[in-house]
Amino acid sequence: MIEVGRLVVKLAGRDAGLKGIVIDIVDDNFVLIDGQVRRKKVNVKHIEPLDQIIKIKKGASHADVVSELKKLKIDVKETKPKEKTVRPRKVRKKKEKPVEEKDKKETKVKKEKKAEEKVEKKEEVKKGEEKKE
Repeated sequence: MIEVGRLVVKLAGRDAGLKGIVIDIVDDNFVLIDGQVRRKKVNVKHIEPLDQIIKIKKGASHADVVSELKKLKIDVKETKPKEKTVRPRKVRKKKEKPVEEKDKKETKVKKEKKAEEKVEKKEEVKKGEEKKE
């Protein structure tokens, strides 16, 4: 009873009550339908075959199916795929340390003093060694 080109009504799911055409027979329990419904593999238990058979080739494109349904005066709602949008990427926050000019100058001065103290200590150590000898 179910064959390629058979007009069917979908009974279950989101597309329930909408008409479609059998495009391909997958196996004993599943068929591929297209039309007012989304092109999808459907369980045979979820469709009701109607008495109309449309001459259409196996695996026909969506455009072929739409043109055949328009001949039968069945409107098919055209849908466009969503355009992909670039999602905004998270920008890492940079850690900023509030540094004043005075602090910079003070740290430079402190470093210089430490360097001078190290040099002085080395000189004292050398003098102490020379005295011992």
